[in-house]
Amino acid sequence: MNALVGVDPVHCRPAFDAAGRAEHHRIRHEVFVTEQRLFPDSDVDANDARTDVVHVLGLHDGRPAGTVRLYPIGPGEWLGDRLAVLPEYRTAGIGAPLVRFAVAAAEARGGRLMGAHVQVANERFFHRLGWRTDGPVETYVGHSHVPMSIDLGAGLCPWLTG
Repeated sequence: MNALVGVDPVHCRPAFDAAGRAEHHRIRHEVFVTEQRLFPDSDVDANDARTDVVHVLGLHDGRPAGTVRLYPIGPGEWLGDRLAVLPEYRTAGIGAPLVRFAVAAAEARGGRLMGAHVQVANERFFHRLGWRTDGPVETYVGHSHVPMSIDLGAGLCPWLTG
């Protein structure tokens, strides 16, 4: 075992370099194309080419384990999407740090509100992280999702630091 006592094995960071971006896209492809079949060939879209998009890579003990993507959609408004965790890391606590990192990154960039289209099975997970449901179940990329959001800009909340 390579874990150190008292040291969190999870680390999230923007995927700025080519290697990090390749890992980010590899994880998304494995989860959304191969495993969940949400997209037929690729989940890459025009948002991936935006200069203001933040591609985030979640590492567990230094190994790429998950991703999330975020970008502004209007003045003070951000959208988080493409939250993906590889199956072998789903019990390793990667998801919450990825969501918290995305929220903090949007807030640090002047965001006041962040939204997401969350798979129905993950709605309670987002509620535990302080998000609220913003409407009925809707079809997003051909599957049932729940529109959710969280207010930003109030400084660090207890759930963000915990």
